[in-house]
Amino acid sequence: MIKITLPDGSIKEVEVNSTPMDVAKLISEGFARNVISASFNETTVETSTQLATDGSLLLYTWKDEKGKEAFWHSSAHVLAQTILHFYPNAKLTIGPAIERGFYYDVDFGNNTLKEEDFVKIEKQFLEFARQKFEFTMREVSKADALAYYKEQNNEFKVELIENLEDGTITFCDHSDFTDLCRGGHIPNTGILKAIKIMSVAGAYWRGDEKNKQLTRVYGISFPKQKELKEYLVLLEEAKQRDHRKLGKELELYTFSAKVGQGLPLWLPKGAALRDRLEQFLKKAQKKAGYEMVITPHIGHKDLYVTSGHYEKYGEDSFQPITTPKDGEEYLLKPMNCPHHCEIFNHKPYSYKDLPKRFAEFGTVYRYEQSGELHGLTRVRCFTQDDAHIFCTPDQLDQEFKNVIDLVLYVFSALGFEDFSAQVSLRDPENKEKYIGSDENWEKAENAIIKAAADKGLKTVVEYGEAAFYGPKLDFMVKDVLGRSWQLGTIQVDYNLPERFDLSYKGSDNQLHRPVMIHRAPFGSMERFIAILLEHTGGNFPLWLMPEQVILLPISEKYEKYTEKVLNLLENYEIRTLVDNRNEKVGRKIRDAEISKIPFMIIIGEKEETENTISVRKHGEGDIGTFSVNEFADIINNEIKKTIQNF
Repeated sequence: MIKITLPDGSIKEVEVNSTPMDVAKLISEGFARNVISASFNETTVETSTQLATDGSLLLYTWKDEKGKEAFWHSSAHVLAQTILHFYPNAKLTIGPAIERGFYYDVDFGNNTLKEEDFVKIEKQFLEFARQKFEFTMREVSKADALAYYKEQNNEFKVELIENLEDGTITFCDHSDFTDLCRGGHIPNTGILKAIKIMSVAGAYWRGDEKNKQLTRVYGISFPKQKELKEYLVLLEEAKQRDHRKLGKELELYTFSAKVGQGLPLWLPKGAALRDRLEQFLKKAQKKAGYEMVITPHIGHKDLYVTSGHYEKYGEDSFQPITTPKDGEEYLLKPMNCPHHCEIFNHKPYSYKDLPKRFAEFGTVYRYEQSGELHGLTRVRCFTQDDAHIFCTPDQLDQEFKNVIDLVLYVFSALGFEDFSAQVSLRDPENKEKYIGSDENWEKAENAIIKAAADKGLKTVVEYGEAAFYGPKLDFMVKDVLGRSWQLGTIQVDYNLPERFDLSYKGSDNQLHRPVMIHRAPFGSMERFIAILLEHTGGNFPLWLMPEQVILLPISEKYEKYTEKVLNLLENYEIRTLVDNRNEKVGRKIRDAEISKIPFMIIIGEKEETENTISVRKHGEGDIGTFSVNEFADIINNEIKKTIQNF
């Protein structure tokens, strides 16, 4: 017998070589019917894997992220099977699950997969799925694996296998289809009840522009047809909320081919929006003891060699800028932290001076590949709401918790209510990706885990997601469409203070090394605004709206009273504009609705006579007649409810 520990701490004793599905049935037959994947001792396994030792078992259903991952990974296998059914000479490469669905990269040779082919692919996919083929894993020697794919003339799979160690190679079989695979599948294809081919796109083999371009086939599948229909409705809603569409309609930003790809130009309304976000955070930061600094957009190459950014980001940076001086090179700034280290280094500090909190809205530059650029979410020039805290080891815990409070305040003020925290640690199997000693990493990781636990945050741990210089606490926010975004990050760093030889004089009169906290509640202004646009559909919180009120006079006769109302509202610092076009009021209301202006004020004879205003609310219609003072109180009280004092 072996002992299997479940997440609630309970232990099931089962016979050696029992499977995760056997354990699921011991819990309940109903639960077992919903189990689609599992992990044993933190390793992904099949539900049919035989368990030979004691260990911890996690069982996943469709409701779990890991369950969806196995579901979509298995779907990629069936998609590949279907593609070969119609295109037997196609060459398969890789087909992973992604956040929403899956894809498979395929070399179709002289053939082309067109949108009109999607229906036949979907129909055959479901035909294969209905046959309830089981997914089975088997180990294959490296020689046999190479021979198998050389016979198929698939140089892509051969290349993958050549980089694998003998004894670690496995194939997955279902029906008469075989694929190179590490594992993690649902029990059988019968669970796949709905499929939609979403799109095709070009993708270079292994992401390298020098390699052959493949066709990436995107799909999504569900255990019920109803869920697919609901997803497609959400997808249509997402199209309407696309920040690229809304940004254009609301005249927030634009791009110019002459300026360059991935370099956004902020229009007046967008610039005003950014400025309000900056002022909002600056006010909170000032109360929290931050000092604003400003650093250049470029820095000497040696600065980034010292920090490690040149080694880690060199390939994603713009090429060095050479000067007339022989051998002198500068880089467009990829990160603000090295500059802030040098600000700290400009004079000696005592332990009594710490913590020092330097904040900057600093613009940085990364050379993203053109195929990866996407609106404001992936650009080559972006501004971080960056800050770096230099503190003593004893101050670290409280400073980290203070930053958590600041991040939560930002989320609250902007309507992000559904979020979790991800503890991003380094990959223990690939430590060469990171700088610094094991001791420093252990201290930093423990500090983050403790602070998050003390604050009662709901956390998940992800290995391999740390920054190269330290672990992070990343905030994962769900928008109104249920999509997850990484917004806000806090990082603990013992390594850059060593690299820059930072020090302070302690109470023992000796020099000590400070600890560094990196933090950015917004992350980048560009990406944050894009996500906020899609989350709100352009209906920003009232305090953030470019225009909060629009005055709609019925005719020219009421322009004088309109001007009086305008002046009164501006005295209350309410952002107001006037639509005095020679149009009917109905047209003006429709245009104001499209522009998503929160409040419309209709001004005619009745309002002028009674010294009142008639108010309509965006999306709701008429809400009543008020004096200007009463209406101003409504606006300001709504704003105060949203932005509580930090």
